[in-house]
Formats: sequence, C-alpha cells, structure tokens
Amino acid sequence: MARQNYTLASESVSEGHPDKVCDRISDAILDAFLHEEPEARVAAETFATTNRVVIGGEVGLSDPDKLTEWKDRMPSLVRECVRDIGYEQDKFHWRTLEVTNLLHEQSAHIAQGVDANAEEGKEEGAGDQGIMFGYATNETEEMMPAPIQFSHAILRRLAEVRKNGTEKLLLPDAKSQLSVVYRDGKASHISSIVLSTQHEQYFAPGGKELTPGDVRDIVEPYIRETLPDGWLTDETVWHVNPTGTFVIGGPDGDAGLTGRKIIVDTYGGAAPHGGGAFSGKDPTKVDRSAAYAARYLAKNVVAAGMAERCTIQLSYAIGVSRPLSIYVDCHGTDEVAPAAIEKAIGKSMDLSPRGIREHLHLNKPIYQRTAAYGHFGRAPDADGGFSWEKLDLVDKLKREV
Repeated sequence: MARQNYTLASESVSEGHPDKVCDRISDAILDAFLHEEPEARVAAETFATTNRVVIGGEVGLSDPDKLTEWKDRMPSLVRECVRDIGYEQDKFHWRTLEVTNLLHEQSAHIAQGVDANAEEGKEEGAGDQGIMFGYATNETEEMMPAPIQFSHAILRRLAEVRKNGTEKLLLPDAKSQLSVVYRDGKASHISSIVLSTQHEQYFAPGGKELTPGDVRDIVEPYIRETLPDGWLTDETVWHVNPTGTFVIGGPDGDAGLTGRKIIVDTYGGAAPHGGGAFSGKDPTKVDRSAAYAARYLAKNVVAAGMAERCTIQLSYAIGVSRPLSIYVDCHGTDEVAPAAIEKAIGKSMDLSPRGIREHLHLNKPIYQRTAAYGHFGRAPDADGGFSWEKLDLVDKLKREV
C-alpha cells in the first residue's frame, strides 16, 4: 500500500538560470540542424560563464562539409537565445559575450552502431545504452505531480510579467520550491514555499535599495493567483530571497552547463530518473526519445483508467533496435494487472528508436521550447511540439488489455 500522508517537495528553475541558459542554447542548435536536415544527428553541449559561451559536441550530417558552413551562424544563434531570455547585464550581455564554437563531426563508431543497414537486415539501433522512465498521476489535470507542476507554473508566470514589462524590477535568474502536504493520498496544502529571484538593485537610479520584503510584495500576488485555492494557508512558511540581495545572477553569478537539471526537467523527484539528460540530443538518442515515449505511455495508461499512478521503465542497448525490457509499476493503484499493461504497451507502440520518432513525429525543430519549465505536463502544440503529451493511445491500450 502506497503512503497516504506525507510531504513532498519539488523545485523549478527559470529560463534565466545558468544551466537553463545552456539547455536553451543546446536545443536551439539542435532545432537549427533539424530544420535543415530532419535526420541530422546532434549531441550539443554548452558551457556558460562571465561574458562567455562555449559550445561543443558532435553533429552528423549527410554532407559533413555543411558543418563548416554553420561556423559563422553559431554566434548569432547563441546571442538570440540570450537576448530572448533577457540578459543585458554588464558581465553577461547578449551583444558583448564571446562565443567559442567547438562542434565537430559525429564519431563514425557511434554512427555505425545506430545506422540501419538494409543489406545486412539491420534495423536502426539505439544511440546509447540506458534506462528511461516515464510517469503519470491523476493528481493534476496535466497528470503531473503537483509540486513540480506548480513550481514550474509560478516561474512561468513571473517570466511573463517580467518579459511583457509589467514587472521591470525582476531579472531572468530565478528558482522556486514547493513543499506540498498530502492527506489520504491527495495534495492538500503547501507547508512552505521558497522563491528566489534576481532583481534590480534599486527601485530607480539613485532610489531605495530593494529588500527581500520588497521582492515578496512584487511576487506574492502572482504566486497566489497561480496556486489552487486553499493551498496557501496561515501556516504556510514563506522564504523569498532568503539570502538577501540577489542582483548578480545568471552565468555571471554561477557557471552553467547543459543537462544539470534533469529532475527539474522531469518529475521533481516524484518518480525515478534513468540519469540521462535531454537537451541538445536528437531523437535517435533514447535518453530523450524513450523518456518521452515512456511519459506518453504512462499518461495514456492513467487516462485509460488502468491506474491512478503509473511508472514505466524502458531499457536499451546501443546499436540494438528493440527495448531490452518494459516494466510497469502502478504503486498499488492498478485496476489492470501491471503485467497485462506491459504486454499491451508492447503491442500498442513500436518502441524502437525509429518507431518512437515516427509515432511521436520527433524529427522536427520542436525542442528549444522544452528547455525551461519542464518537458512534461505541457499542452501539445499544433506543429508537433510536446506530442508525447497527447492522449491518443487510450483506446488502443484498452483494446490490447
């Protein structure tokens, strides 16, 4: 029997967090190559620090010489990402930062394990070994754990009012954290909330310096409008900018790297994680595509009424096309035996790397938008973005069961 009474905390970070700046740039590079060549192989990594961004990794194109043509385009792509995020501070400004491009051609040894070979009867293999998890729960409309879903929602709202000019004193770097109390297995209320946001030092040039209390006055109305009624109580403990002044932020305050926020990107610690990051990786890399497929399957299982909560694990080997294992855990909430769900999953979707890409239409430039505020719990876009959030497998799963 799963626990019914407990407190679960999850955090989110904004698009201006140093690691998220790097995720954004890596996914922008991926999108740029997929726009030109849908079958491009990309593994792009980014490092950011004071007024410098370094990009590196591997790219596989049908014509390797084209990679040289991209050399001059990379600085402007990086600057556009940083400009859109909103960094115009003295030591990290989109106009003046230095960009170092170390992207190179994909390893032939990796490619030979992944590429299909019709003459040898070899299907396209997975881009790496590993285990990937997907999770869904009926505790929110988006079928996401409440702590991470609302931690994301708070920061998205603050980013909106910052970028549309409503709140000119807020700056891009921010973090949120919610501790949600569960009673009888249902999210009940919030015991504590943490919000740290970068801000201007003064209300106006020569004006009064902002205090944590001033920052709370700015952000609290947006937090209250974002959270469900009754979740904030008189007993909720607030920590807004608990260290005090937060003026120096972004990569100038703390260096950033691609792939360091994998729990923020997924389920906030409410479900297992296989360890592989997403950003900068094309969908032949099962770290990304199989994690999306596992989320898609888990969400459809819950939507089909087979369980209230569902965790799915998939495992792969590099160069091997089919998953080595499919495992389902419904945490004692199942209406259908997990073993039967495992069989239905295998019959309902081709879980080879190519099968996943084709089913979810992943060979599109749809990844830059995933880089902040979570890869899951988002509404599907008309152009194919967040296709793994669709509920179009429900009927097929029911038939297979």
